[in-house]
Amino acid sequence: MVGTQVSARELFRAAYENRYTWDSNFPGYTADVLFTHGDQTVTGRAKVTADLKAEVSGIEDEAVKKAIHSQLWEVAIHRVRRSFEDTHGANTFRYGETLADGSVEILMGGKAEGDRYQVRNNEVSMVHRHIHGVVVTIHTFSSHDTGEGYLSHRYDSVYHDPKTGEQKGGRSDFEDLYEKIGNYMILTERKIFTETDDGLDEQIFQFSNIQLLG
Repeated sequence: MVGTQVSARELFRAAYENRYTWDSNFPGYTADVLFTHGDQTVTGRAKVTADLKAEVSGIEDEAVKKAIHSQLWEVAIHRVRRSFEDTHGANTFRYGETLADGSVEILMGGKAEGDRYQVRNNEVSMVHRHIHGVVVTIHTFSSHDTGEGYLSHRYDSVYHDPKTGEQKGGRSDFEDLYEKIGNYMILTERKIFTETDDGLDEQIFQFSNIQLLG
């Protein structure tokens, strides 16, 4: 079994270092943005700076502006290149179970006690983390192979109360598309489908005319 050949820490580290990230020369970019939510369509401008700050302009609706800003920030945070030791140096790793699809469970200890992951084909295919007073669980179903690491393509997320285990809000399904602009993979479209009491809520964020800064 995999555990006899490589430690849980080494297996997780390899998958962590296989994620696609932006290097220190990332200059930032600007883009036109089109937001679609039901019958509503809104256009504006978006900017992500070299230090990964997001800006949205040309949109008066504060809720829409916040939604776009939130997606840009979330994408940029995941492109930050941090060493494994910086992120996980205070954590311990041990093997859990191996699933039917070949995914290997990694159970965390130390600073990340209670968190767990699944690794499959040198990619993190499931994340179960305590963050900001909730537990978020993300399953990744498909990914983009950029040649410089992987990017999630289709995935879902669901939140639970860490004390009661009660689900908070509906499950969301995501689909992300990327394009190589210069030396960098940039998000061009994100679709989010969220389960609500009134049915499926669909939001589409589209980014075009992407120009690197500098």
